[in-house]
Amino acid sequence: MLKFVHQAIRDIRTTGSVFPSSPALAKAMTRSLRNHRGEKKILEVGPGTGPFTSAILDALRGHDSFDIVEVNEVFCAHLEHRLLKDYRAHHPSIRVKLHAMPIEQAPLEGGYDFVICGLPFNNFPLALTQSIFDQLLALMRDGGEMTYFEYAGVRTIKRPFIGASGRDHIRRFEAFRQSTSKAHIVTKRLVVANFPPAHAMRIIKRQGS
Repeated sequence: MLKFVHQAIRDIRTTGSVFPSSPALAKAMTRSLRNHRGEKKILEVGPGTGPFTSAILDALRGHDSFDIVEVNEVFCAHLEHRLLKDYRAHHPSIRVKLHAMPIEQAPLEGGYDFVICGLPFNNFPLALTQSIFDQLLALMRDGGEMTYFEYAGVRTIKRPFIGASGRDHIRRFEAFRQSTSKAHIVTKRLVVANFPPAHAMRIIKRQGS
């Protein structure tokens, strides 16, 4: 917890919150992959200290494959020491690889069944958000699922305090979300047992998109 808070204060733009996500949010973010039967290929982006990573590891079976992309070196060391090293030792048939770099630079082959994203898109320039969305969708198979989260009401709360340029950013971000909803199947689930409450946003990639 203290490690997460320190890194969040140090760089709130890429961490997004001073509190790690709750087990309830982790459960909502990983619901589909936990119910999946058969082999699965999973990508997690922006795991932080690993609340979603732990839930994903618990759901891996057989010869599943799991790639993790995290830009923060402190979080990478934490993930390796607290979660990944022992997991690999006890599950040699499951491929688990940590990429310590931005998602834009990660050497990923694609074909993912599930993408779990913890990046704080509301803190990013819209062009960067669009670029990352495009990359993640391109890495998914048709019918694959991407899940990310947004804090409930965050744009409504920020709107009076951010000036004209900030409100324009919110309008353009909401327009981008609407266009994504038209191109793919998008649903959301409110998780109250998180601080602050959050929506788990689920995108199912349409064939040929």
